[in-house]
Amino acid sequence: MAASGRCRSHRLLLLLLAALTAAAGEEAARQAAAPAAGCGCGSSRGGDGGREAAARRYSAEAAAGERAAGRRRMVAIPGGVFTMGTDEPEIQQDGEWPARRVHVNSFYMDQYEVSNEDFEIFVNSTGYVTEAEKFGDSFVFEGMLSEEVKAEIHQAVAAAPWWLPVKGANWKHPEGPDSNILKRMDHPVLHVSWNDALAFCTWAGKRLPTEAEWEYSCRGGLENRLFPWGNKLQPKGQHYVNIWQGVFPTSNTAEDGYKGTAPVTAFPPNGYGLYNIVGNAWEWTSDWWVVHHSADEAHNPKGPSSGTDKVKKGGSYMCHKSYCYRYRCAARSQNTPDSSASNLGFRCAADSLPDLQ
Repeated sequence: MAASGRCRSHRLLLLLLAALTAAAGEEAARQAAAPAAGCGCGSSRGGDGGREAAARRYSAEAAAGERAAGRRRMVAIPGGVFTMGTDEPEIQQDGEWPARRVHVNSFYMDQYEVSNEDFEIFVNSTGYVTEAEKFGDSFVFEGMLSEEVKAEIHQAVAAAPWWLPVKGANWKHPEGPDSNILKRMDHPVLHVSWNDALAFCTWAGKRLPTEAEWEYSCRGGLENRLFPWGNKLQPKGQHYVNIWQGVFPTSNTAEDGYKGTAPVTAFPPNGYGLYNIVGNAWEWTSDWWVVHHSADEAHNPKGPSSGTDKVKKGGSYMCHKSYCYRYRCAARSQNTPDSSASNLGFRCAADSLPDLQ
């Protein structure tokens, strides 16, 4: 891993540990810890380095009819106006506020998160190598690792709790070389950087959604609700999302049926027919990260023209209200474009249906 990336990630994790030690269990500590944790640590590897040009190369295969993964069903999202963000932010430093009226044109969104099967088709068609594979490691949630692997890593590096840099961890081996995706082909692909996600979407004749499009889609036609289905986490006792149950990070009761990720088709869809739009895996958007927003009405906003981090939305299987209350539609977090982790994935959007839909 690049030294600069190691320092940045380690510094953030140490800040998180300090905050939790100073005020465990208190609301202030939860919010102070939130930006450092980001509900998914990623390693900063440096600048874009021509990644968009690389993504355009893969669009040649797409134009040549190689878009088998583009057949993944997309759903039409009708244009409209909605309230983006909230005036009652749970994590103020994340820039969840202010609430503002946003107009969004109609577009298409992947019904499901991109799965391991989808990504394998892409890799087999193009020979693409992800950034985690190039750098040789990626961050894995400690609770998903064996005791032997954890002990070895703790001896090698001054690791902070929950997130460990695992050699050989990548999309094919989510918990390191001794794991594989063979029994998880219908689960979301993980350890995919923003640059990797861009390359896939471009190859499939699609693109990454803007943050506004993502949040509009997440709400599923509902206005001013916490979750895609309403304000109650478990209506009538039913699970609608794959998140952490129990005490984070020591005990996950897996009451929703899954300790880690769930199949991309799991749980009821929202009003627009989108599955797992919150929970399961974080999802990249196209926007650069910024925490100060204008309250003025906006039309198809795309965020700032440049930055250091990209916006991710939706939370993951690791999210718990005491630690990462980001499985709300208004919630947001960020990572550098080259970051990868064992709870970070994506889905694509498009202005019109690609060929082979």
